[in-house]
Amino acid sequence: MVREIRVYVEGGGNNNTSRRRVRGGFSSFLNPLRKLARQKRLGWTVIVCGPRPEAFESFKMAARSHPEAFNVLLVDSEAPVSRPPWEHLQQQVGWTRPESVRETQGHLMVQTVEAWIVADPETLSDFYGQGFLRNALPGSEDVEVIPKDRLLSSLNHATRGTQKGPYHKIDHGAALLERIDPERVRSRSQHCDRMFRELEAVIREA
Repeated sequence: MVREIRVYVEGGGNNNTSRRRVRGGFSSFLNPLRKLARQKRLGWTVIVCGPRPEAFESFKMAARSHPEAFNVLLVDSEAPVSRPPWEHLQQQVGWTRPESVRETQGHLMVQTVEAWIVADPETLSDFYGQGFLRNALPGSEDVEVIPKDRLLSSLNHATRGTQKGPYHKIDHGAALLERIDPERVRSRSQHCDRMFRELEAVIREA
């Protein structure tokens, strides 16, 4: 029986202070799932792990040390995705899904977390204020087709004339994750929507 949801997330670098900030951002973004878990009296924990390989290693360890939990891996895809998450990761970086782990325990930010951020331009505009160039953001309705390099360059271009300055992955990224609307992101990112739907199902069935 599942007693807890534990989400192991890539990000935050190697600094404990920055990891705490990024954890706050992801915790806020995933708050609808946390609320649902609380209603079902399930534990809920977000663990920000730093670089992508460390997130996978922490997740694999959790599969052994927290068997009563539904452990979730959430990492950037770093590239377009045309197959299920675990197949994508196996082909891309050679990661093998542990035998005890379900398909629904692996999730991707396609192609990187910045895709979720640009999916809510209204919040970006409010956050950066005067000088923000909304038209500099990619116009694709499907944010998952936007290459990682273009996401970052467009964010830098859109924000460099603002009082906050150019987009910063930790300082700005964490604050924006606290503010962006999960429903807007889900409508423009099928893998984000998949994560919410599948975790909602796990929580409701617990």
